[in-house]
Amino acid sequence: MNNFRIDFPRGISLCLDNSLAVMGVINCTPDSFYDGGKYSSADEAVERALRMEEEGAKIIDVGGESTRPGSKRVDAKEELSRVIPVVKKLRKKSKILISVDTYKSEVATAALDNGADLVNDISGFDFDAKMPETIAHFGCPVIIGHIKGKPETMQKGVKYRNVVNEVMKKLEDKTDMAVKSGIRKDLILIDPGIGFGKKVEDNLRIIKYLNQIKKLERPIVIGASRKSFIGKILDVEPEERLEGSLAVASIAALNGADIIRAHDVKETVRALKVVESILSA
Repeated sequence: MNNFRIDFPRGISLCLDNSLAVMGVINCTPDSFYDGGKYSSADEAVERALRMEEEGAKIIDVGGESTRPGSKRVDAKEELSRVIPVVKKLRKKSKILISVDTYKSEVATAALDNGADLVNDISGFDFDAKMPETIAHFGCPVIIGHIKGKPETMQKGVKYRNVVNEVMKKLEDKTDMAVKSGIRKDLILIDPGIGFGKKVEDNLRIIKYLNQIKKLERPIVIGASRKSFIGKILDVEPEERLEGSLAVASIAALNGADIIRAHDVKETVRALKVVESILSA
């Protein structure tokens, strides 16, 4: 693990000094693949987020549009109606770092205006050209994700010559573009996009060779929690993918991940505590 320090506009820092951070997932959507529809109100979502904080989450990632394979897009108005009440209420009740999971600059702007701290853009700026300008304006951290295609069709005709090299190259190019757009490099995190336009074997290779992506010298976020490639390996539905998710999180951490995005915060925090102990032995 590298020693990264990420400074946020409101004076809070996240120090990844040989330690791992867990990002708890709150999907305020009716159709997300695992927790869609679980939070029928902002109060329920905030209650779950506060419980995640108690369990050890350092960041809460709030999303208002499902980006699972085959999902259909929602407009900014609908996404805002799902996300902003949660961000507002959570900020009033907690100082925890809040991430908004969106590729729309309009949603990012509203979330940051209402207390969010960073933006998690799964498209790596591909879906909204105004996003880099928005991030630079707020001076906030951003997670640049990798995706091949769009959620509606990204799992059709997937093909890479060398998935690790291709993902690295795109993340490097997007990082350079972000810096040229006025985003400080120390505020950039990268996510190789597990499940976003990748076959099972592509996801496995990314996790296995994550140490290659470490050469980009940016904090790495891994979001593999309960995803379909785990289900295909184990032949189980999302509700039965906890053990597989913890295995992926542990291997990713051993291979260089800095932040693990997870639905199951308590279990993931405990697994990573063991990983940290091994790494520091």
